[in-house]
Amino acid sequence: MSDIEQLDASFFGHAHATYRRWREEGGVRQARYPGPNPVEGWVVTSYAEAKELLVDARLSKDGAVEKFGRHIGLTQGPGSALFAHMLNSDPPHHTRLRKLVQKAFTARRTAALRPMIEAHVEGLLDEWEGRDDVELISEFALPLPVAVVFDLFGASDADHETLRIRGNSIDGGQGDGEVSVYTAESMLAYLRALLALKREEPDDGLLSALLQAHEEGEEALSEDEITSMAFLLVVAGHQTTVNLIANGIHTLLTHPDQLAALQADLTLMPGAVEEILRYESPSGLASFRYTTQPVEAGGTTIAEGEFVQISLLGANRDPSVFADPDRFDVRRADAARHVAFGHGIHHCLGAPLARLQAEIAFTHILTRHPGLHLAEGHEARWQSNPRHRGLLSLPLRLT
Repeated sequence: MSDIEQLDASFFGHAHATYRRWREEGGVRQARYPGPNPVEGWVVTSYAEAKELLVDARLSKDGAVEKFGRHIGLTQGPGSALFAHMLNSDPPHHTRLRKLVQKAFTARRTAALRPMIEAHVEGLLDEWEGRDDVELISEFALPLPVAVVFDLFGASDADHETLRIRGNSIDGGQGDGEVSVYTAESMLAYLRALLALKREEPDDGLLSALLQAHEEGEEALSEDEITSMAFLLVVAGHQTTVNLIANGIHTLLTHPDQLAALQADLTLMPGAVEEILRYESPSGLASFRYTTQPVEAGGTTIAEGEFVQISLLGANRDPSVFADPDRFDVRRADAARHVAFGHGIHHCLGAPLARLQAEIAFTHILTRHPGLHLAEGHEARWQSNPRHRGLLSLPLRLT
């Protein structure tokens, strides 16, 4: 058994270098990340082992959520109802939840959102007019997915402001992307009120579709399941997209040759989005898993009853899969092999929506502001949470 590596706060500035070292040392490592709720566990950084373990039934989501949730105080009290969603469950419960949610979250529904997303993007960029400087995250990357999610819900314009405030308070201002007990309980109260409204006045939004699935027979979604699914869309959906947009703009601006290639040929945009997802994945680690039996990975036996975390950042820069993995290339042919959205039954259901928002956002930003560049003296500072890979701020010059 290897020694447990105690990481300090400097880890967030050099995560890629740490994961590269761990891959070179065998790809499986015991570590303790820094943070307010640190948990010791095994970290998998190689691509092959990551894909294997993401589909291994011996790694339980139920057990991980129950144990980690107790650790941070989110398995009891009113807010605990928000964690009954499919990302936190194993088959057969997960199978049932995903099947029902997929009925409401269809590819057709996602594709039909393009005009709405474009309108939000244009509206946010209109607010930049006449200015020399903007802060991308607070003034674009965060409000965009929040607005999209609540349009999906069928929330009113008045609700948008309420939900924007709640969405912005997910990490309690700590920059770590965690959900505080206060925020969870506040969001629970709001979502239940919105669900009650949609039950009385149904529309063609996602919440009404979930409620219809709720009312259609023996496999109906429970009240807590619908509420927690809505919460998952708010938290996971918005956090991933915020990071994807900010990471993407930052990566492009720090690779001017690739930015120029993309601006010269916007048909490269879908592949560029995949390469951004690979190169600077918006999620650093997949969600917690917990071994129910001994598991072997990379020549290491992980005992029963251990936390396992899969480094999406590490897997997506594995040189055995991606040639010259630390090179950013918008023309990379195999970028879409990345595991930025996971793999297997827990692959992110909202991945097409995140891709669509990123593609539209990048296209409109680069078209309207071709001279965009980083503010003078900007240094990248990353969220202090290994599960998220997102910048704390991104100040830009428009001219």
